[in-house]
Amino acid sequence: MIEKAREGKLSRRQFSTLLSATGISLLASPVFSRPAAAGDEALYFTWGGYDIPELFGQYREKHGVDPDFAVYGDSDEGLAKMRAGYVVDVAHPCNQGLPKWVELGMVAPIDTSKLTNWGDVVPSLKNIEGATVDGKTYFVPFDWGQTSITYRTDLVDFPDGEESWSVLWDERYKGKIGIIGSEGDTWWCAAIYAGVPFTEAQTQENVDKVAALLRQQQSLVRMYTDDMTTLEQALASGELVAAMTWNSSPVELKNQGVPVAFAKPKEGALTWVCGAVISKDAQHPDRAHDVIDSLISPEAGRFLINDYGYGHSNQKAFDLVSDERLAELGLSRNPDDVLGAGKFQIPTPAEFQGKIATIFAEIKGGF
Repeated sequence: MIEKAREGKLSRRQFSTLLSATGISLLASPVFSRPAAAGDEALYFTWGGYDIPELFGQYREKHGVDPDFAVYGDSDEGLAKMRAGYVVDVAHPCNQGLPKWVELGMVAPIDTSKLTNWGDVVPSLKNIEGATVDGKTYFVPFDWGQTSITYRTDLVDFPDGEESWSVLWDERYKGKIGIIGSEGDTWWCAAIYAGVPFTEAQTQENVDKVAALLRQQQSLVRMYTDDMTTLEQALASGELVAAMTWNSSPVELKNQGVPVAFAKPKEGALTWVCGAVISKDAQHPDRAHDVIDSLISPEAGRFLINDYGYGHSNQKAFDLVSDERLAELGLSRNPDDVLGAGKFQIPTPAEFQGKIATIFAEIKGGF
């Protein structure tokens, strides 16, 4: 696991489980209790697995070294640490939670004229809702992917022959279903299955509708977890036959020879986008822009696509990957082919996010 972490083989949040398993808490360590000292490199605060040299060739070419790194278990955890006074230069939230970062005044505008790769960012991602506020850019998209169902092709069948979210509510697989433990994915996947448009998700009628589906599902679930490695291991062993995962999981399992597929549900998969923001307290604003520019470079994108199976925001990155590899990963040389096929997450007001988090926590607890 340590080698996988250093080689960049752990995807979003997986690194936090490694820390827990070894009794290490980076967020409790002294390095996280102070801002970077003046003269240090720009500090990139990110998910585990993104603190790797493969993403920073352009930065290294310009400055001779990589930026400094710090990791968090999830972006809410990172935001809380920053609010408590931890000073970073660049952070890595996702667009759904972006309003909270902006509303709390935690981010500074980004000068896109300083980004040499900005012109190659996929337009539909560049213009994603919430990225620009009052004419100022606060969010530069970097990585994107989908939340769907990874299932064992030798152990699961779909009655009508069409892949569907219904498999995660199928009584035949009671006790063999894995679900992401965060409402940020699971609530919205249930909303897709319920036929609830995201733009109407905040009505009480639709909140009740989604909550009822999740309560119905609760007795079928073997495990709720945010850790993809745990879900992957359970799928590999047969403890689970189907699990809600990100699209990195089937890539990892296929590499192990496990017979799995990543569903394209007839109702649509959940599409998410994460990216970079500059902290309002950034000590190295110019180098912060260089961090972002490196993240959205074609070379960083090639690595992200090939090794993680995620999409990248730079259109030119897809030109560096073979057609065969893209097909294997369920991606297209035209990113909009995939982006348009799913249900795009939209920014969620902090108050509503808190509301559904509370409801989902109660459901997981059996209430």
